Amino acid sequence: DDARCTQWARNAGAALRSGATGGAYVNFVAEPSGREDAAYGENFARLRAIKREYDPDNMFCSNQDIAPG
Repeated sequence: DDARCTQWARNAGAALRSGATGGAYVNFVAEPSGREDAAYGENFARLRAIKREYDPDNMFCSNQDIAPG
């Protein structure tokens, strides 16, 4: 059943993608992944600027870190 189940999963993924927004859930973004902008949207650049100002040495870097850039 491998081929049948694999095709079912691919079809289900395609059907779900058709209604997706292109965003990402922040806790599922592995760092660095390049998908941070999808998780934070238009706020990502502003969050990086704030991080640069208040935490330039990236002391607070655990969990879902936003690098100061």
